[in-house]
Amino acid sequence: MAVHTRIPVLDLAPQMESLWEELTRAIQRTLRSTHFILGPEVRAFEQEAASYLGVAHAVGCNSGTDALVIALRALGIGPGDEVITTPFTFFATAEAISQVGAEPVFVDVDEDSMNLDPDLAERAVTARTRAVLPVHLFGRPCAMGPILELAARHGFKVVEDCAQSFGARWQGRPTGSLGHAGCFSFFPSKNLGGCGDGGLIATDDGALADLARALRAHGSRTKYHNEMVGYNSRLDELQAAVLRVKLPRLEAWNEGRRRAADTYRLLLEGCQTVRAPAPAEGHVYHQFTVRIPGRDRAQARLKEQGIETMVYYPVPCHRLEVYQGSRVRAACPVAERLCAEVLSLPIWPEMEEPAQAAVVEALAGAVAGP
Repeated sequence: MAVHTRIPVLDLAPQMESLWEELTRAIQRTLRSTHFILGPEVRAFEQEAASYLGVAHAVGCNSGTDALVIALRALGIGPGDEVITTPFTFFATAEAISQVGAEPVFVDVDEDSMNLDPDLAERAVTARTRAVLPVHLFGRPCAMGPILELAARHGFKVVEDCAQSFGARWQGRPTGSLGHAGCFSFFPSKNLGGCGDGGLIATDDGALADLARALRAHGSRTKYHNEMVGYNSRLDELQAAVLRVKLPRLEAWNEGRRRAADTYRLLLEGCQTVRAPAPAEGHVYHQFTVRIPGRDRAQARLKEQGIETMVYYPVPCHRLEVYQGSRVRAACPVAERLCAEVLSLPIWPEMEEPAQAAVVEALAGAVAGP
């Protein structure tokens, strides 16, 4: 079948159109206030986000990457420390660990969830381990029970990378509220996305939140009285105003993603060579990622028919040039296999079944052809 209408990997237009008037009012309100940095919009959004996540404190910052860096710094992670994490993630996860001077220790992932394998994390613990940094990849919550138990038993910290999981829940609790800190990204493509970069640290630890607020503002609690070397990492008022409009719609949007995921699974039942992700409690489907032997050829054929897809991620972090020579406690064959097979199909909350059917029909043809 030839697809004559381009199908993007993500279409934000329906969301923007539905919110246009409200977004315009929020932006105009902020512009007229002439208060653009750490003002009432940021304070209100932090309170609303904390309430949604069920935590005592939320600290807005410039990006999800900065949220990770600042959270690690605020927890005292630094040179000489090791942080256990997954190699199957965006580079920022490992980069944040390196930015604070610690060493990322990569352990393999679970075959089905594609998330950090808690049993392998246990084996990677050493006297230098100070934290574990699980990633709720593609919006699927990690198996947090054994991760939290492991950290409690050894006395180290848990920092959740929730860049792709705003609204996801593990055993009914929001991701980001389970560890010592949860770190979120508001990159425009995220389930809760801004109109630019933005990030958030969620925590129940008042001292951590206080230090994070100082670190985001050049290490100062009082302007011009710098106590430490920090960062210029403040969520701006315009982004906060946009996010305040969007946050009340998040549950409905995530439900739309779940419906789209269920539809894909039904449509893919007859496609034996494509492995769809199994249903998982609390999943919010930031991506709908399938596995295909011969992925690159299939992706190229889909592109020829106007269907956009993405590979998240083509190279595991421990194989990146920057980490050549880093220690890997064990081989990571699952992560390496995933990097060769994964393909994220188009998905957004308002995606309609005919578009999904066109994607699946084209995909079936792409994997069946010579």
